[in-house]
Amino acid sequence: MSDVASEAVVLEAPETTHDQPNMQITPSAQEYLKELLAKQNTPGIGVRIFVENAGTPRAECCMAYSTPGEEITTDEKIIYPDFAAYIDQPSVPYLKDAVIDYNKDRFGGQLTFKAPNSKVPRIGADASIEERIGYVLQAEINPGLAAHGGNVSLVELFDDPSDGLTAVLQFGGGCQGCSAVDMTLKQGVETSLKEHIPELGRVIDKTDHTKREGAYFK
Repeated sequence: MSDVASEAVVLEAPETTHDQPNMQITPSAQEYLKELLAKQNTPGIGVRIFVENAGTPRAECCMAYSTPGEEITTDEKIIYPDFAAYIDQPSVPYLKDAVIDYNKDRFGGQLTFKAPNSKVPRIGADASIEERIGYVLQAEINPGLAAHGGNVSLVELFDDPSDGLTAVLQFGGGCQGCSAVDMTLKQGVETSLKEHIPELGRVIDKTDHTKREGAYFK
């Protein structure tokens, strides 16, 4: 399932065997999953929730059946009234504020997954500068650029004799060929990166902006 925006619904806290991950399965989704699991004719069957390619732009939230006897001991277990949900332990931080919902429509309905933190990389205190730059780009900058269909990524980091530590970036999507990209780079991206990473001396753009087919501003 891909990330799909949906309105969060406050639930009564279910029973949990560990510290409860900060995610929700709405009442309508619980009811749908209850009916779906009942059709499997397997007593005790539950669901397992995990994030593939977590912390990257390719992150995808997934759900699978969890058959009794096949549980993974490190998973976080949340017990709902009619089934148990097993949360992949490494995926827990990426499922922060996630909401699983079920929306009925004329074709029946659709299970939707809103996971705003699934694409945000997690870094520790000993993270490299490259990892810190990647985190700022994904967590602080790309969400804003996404409004114009754009994105930016780190291509290279090197030490320049005159300008110091230099980050080379590449813009994509609606930012490639955009007439406002210089302003975006200087007033937005570079300023934000330097605020978070004081060691950074300069930020440059290596994007080929002659390709303007998808540019937001031409």
